[in-house]
Amino acid sequence: MRKPSHPGFVLYDGFIEPNNIKIQDLAEHLGFSREALSRLCQGKTPMTANMALSLEEAGIGKAATWLNLQTKYSLWEQKQHRNSTIKPFSTDALYA
Repeated sequence: MRKPSHPGFVLYDGFIEPNNIKIQDLAEHLGFSREALSRLCQGKTPMTANMALSLEEAGIGKAATWLNLQTKYSLWEQKQHRNSTIKPFSTDALYA
């Protein structure tokens, strides 16, 4: 499986850049700092529920879609660095 795109990259490449929108202008419209939106677009911070709802309210996608992108990205990242020793849980011992 290939690495999923960070939702900030999707936002920037799919909406901000093709529409020649300034990050400062969108950040102000959404009620966030330029730095917060910029860090999201650079993949340095995750898509939050608050940001996803704000984007939806501005007509920029659905909140659930933004959060789904973040979940896929976060799970992929976690799996790359996880070294788990957890074995499958069996209920057989509970009923023996």
